[in-house]
Amino acid sequence: MAIDDGQSRATADITSKSTASSAHAAPVRWRSAWVTGASSGIGRGLALRLARGGCRVAASARSADKLGDLAGLDANIEPFPLDVTRAGATADTVDDIVERIGLPDIVILSAGIGRFASASRLDAAYFRQMMTVNVIAVADALAPLIPQMIARGSGHIVLVGSLAGYRGLPRAATYAPSKAAVISLAECLRFDLAPKGIVVTMINSGYVETPMTEDFDFPLPFLVPLETALDKIMAGLAAERFEVRFPWQMTLGLRLARLLPNGSYHRVITRVLGPRPGSRGGEPRSRDGAE
Repeated sequence: MAIDDGQSRATADITSKSTASSAHAAPVRWRSAWVTGASSGIGRGLALRLARGGCRVAASARSADKLGDLAGLDANIEPFPLDVTRAGATADTVDDIVERIGLPDIVILSAGIGRFASASRLDAAYFRQMMTVNVIAVADALAPLIPQMIARGSGHIVLVGSLAGYRGLPRAATYAPSKAAVISLAECLRFDLAPKGIVVTMINSGYVETPMTEDFDFPLPFLVPLETALDKIMAGLAAERFEVRFPWQMTLGLRLARLLPNGSYHRVITRVLGPRPGSRGGEPRSRDGAE
């Protein structure tokens, strides 16, 4: 299923709310940041929050036009267009950022794509694309950054996982494995980088009111408004928490479910989230913050 780059009225509403609420963001302690997936959703909102707080932000996404619009909202935002699926381009972008604004104090790798569909329609090409954008591109970004952060003796790396990565779920055979990989990567990075003075944070959320979720054709329990999500994330980053997770209802349910034996877990999740009569199995149009 193709990525839809169109902007609907709902998307415009989300964007305007984020822009208005970010206009008076609290000061932040980071002097410089790099945010990928900055053209929409959580990535865009965090870029604005950081910039409004006095941080110089290198903002990356595929769409130069959208980055230009974002940069027009705050002088602290500098656009660095990037297609994260091109490994060489990512390394070059890191070099450009370091040369122009210095090695970022905090790096937020939020570019990602999402799709929920029954495994009966598993698309190998899209699975490969999902892994490339959501996982491989993260490593492409980290590889040139980590040695420089170690040499400096400080840094903050932020990866965007998902509660969907906690354990297998219906209609998530393409999406959930990529987020499970991100969660595992964050856990591994923490072991190796904490002794070097580098903070690692992973963001695991449920459904957030962003362009990626607005077209989902199945129920979105405990949907979190974008600004609420941004508040929680910024508070977690300021406190240097390893994991920022929300909403609490979904987090609690899935964390408890992880403790169940496989058979019990399958029966419970099937009853709660299994296919409904007459449904298409949940196959939304897909959007991403890598635009």
